[in-house]
Amino acid sequence: MPGLHDHHLHLTSMAAAAGSVQVGPADVRDGADLTAVLRSASDRLEPGQWLRATGYHETVAGNLDRFALDAMVAWAPVRVQHRSGAMWMLNSKAISAAGLDAARHSGIERDPRDIPTGRVIGADQWLRSRFPARSLDYSSVGRRLSEFGVTGVTDATPTTEPDDFEVLAGAIIRGELCQRVVVTGAATLARQEPPPPLERGPVKLVVADHSSPDVDQVASDIAFAHDAGRAVAVHCVTREAVVVALAAWQEVGVVPGDRIEHGSVIDDAAADVMSAVGLTVVTQPSFVFERGDDYLVEVDAIDQPYLYRCAALESAGVGVAGSSDAPFADLDPWRAMRAAVGRRTRRGQLLGAGEAISPRRALELFMGTPLRPAGPPRRVEVGAEADLCLLGAPLAEALDAFDAGLVRMTLRRGVPLFDR
Repeated sequence: MPGLHDHHLHLTSMAAAAGSVQVGPADVRDGADLTAVLRSASDRLEPGQWLRATGYHETVAGNLDRFALDAMVAWAPVRVQHRSGAMWMLNSKAISAAGLDAARHSGIERDPRDIPTGRVIGADQWLRSRFPARSLDYSSVGRRLSEFGVTGVTDATPTTEPDDFEVLAGAIIRGELCQRVVVTGAATLARQEPPPPLERGPVKLVVADHSSPDVDQVASDIAFAHDAGRAVAVHCVTREAVVVALAAWQEVGVVPGDRIEHGSVIDDAAADVMSAVGLTVVTQPSFVFERGDDYLVEVDAIDQPYLYRCAALESAGVGVAGSSDAPFADLDPWRAMRAAVGRRTRRGQLLGAGEAISPRRALELFMGTPLRPAGPPRRVEVGAEADLCLLGAPLAEALDAFDAGLVRMTLRRGVPLFDR
C-alpha cells in the first residue's frame, strides 16, 4: 500500500526526546517515583551537564516548580517539559544557568516577590538559546518512522529561525532522515523557501491556550501568510481557540489548504462553520487512548463529547486527517488508527463512542498528500512515486489488528528504508 504520512509532528523535539528521561504518567507513578528516576539519571551526568526530562503531567506529582524540583535534584540543572510541549519547569540550578532571574519575558512565571517560580510557558523558541546546545541524532527518528511504514511527515513546528530548516535539511542529506519532509514555520518565515530537499507546507500559527488570544493578530498573521501565497495551519486546543481562529478566518477569508491543527474541542456549531468555508482538521486520535482517562476527570463535562472528533466532523462535511504530534504523543500511527476505531482510553473506558470511524477510514487518515491531507487517499498505481509500505498480511487482517509489527518493508522512492 502507499506509505503512511504523519501530518503533524515535531522532528527536532523527537530527536531531543530520544536523549531525555521520560517522566510521563505511563513512565512514573507518583512523586517518589519521579524523584527516584530524576536522581538516578542525574547521578550519571558529567559535571556541568543538564538533565532533560519530558512528558510530565500534573497527575504524577502535582504542579512542579523550582522548589519541588530542588527537593528532588538540587546539585545539577534540571529542566522538565510538560507533555503539552507548552511549558518547561526548571530547578534553581537551571534558572541560574539560564539567567532567568534577570531576564524579562512574558512566559516567565514569577511569584509576588518577582522571583521566577521555575515555570516558563509558551517560550520554547526563546528558551532554546539559553539552554546548552545539544548534539541531535535524527537517525533514530528516521528509523522508527520507517519501522511504522511512514514515508513522509509534516513538521508542524512554528520555528522562527531559518537555521532550524538547515538542520533538518542536513539530516536528510546525511541520510539520517529518509522520509519526505514538509515543513511549516512561523508567519515570520512565510516568504522563506526552505532549503532542499525540504518541501514547503502551510504556515504554522498558534492560538495560545495560556493567554488571552488576540483575534486581530491571528487575522493579521493569516492574511500575511495568504499574501505570501501560503495556506495556514492553526493550532487550536480549546473551544475558545477554535472560536478565535474561525472569527479571524471569517474576517480575512479561507484559501485551499487552510487547516486546524488538533481541534481538540470542536462543537457542532464550529463544525458547521468549518464545513461551510472548507477547512480541514488534522487531529490526533491517539490522545483518546493516551490521555483519555485524564480527560474524563479534568475536562469540563460540556466539552467531553467534542474531544478529538472524527465521525461527526466528516458527517458535517469537514475533511479530517491523522497525525501523531510526536514526541508529545506516541509516534505509532497504527495505535492512532486503533484509537480512532475503538475510542478506548488506556483503562478501557469509552470516550466519544459516536466519533468512531471504520478501520479503512482510520487508515486513510494517514493516506492524504501533505498539502491535501484530507484529500483522496494516495494509490499504488503506475506513475505514482514509489513511497510504499509492504504488509506481511492481507489488508483486512492488518485493519483488524492495527499492529505495527505487520509492517514487513518500507520503501521511499523505491529504495528500502526498513526490512523486517
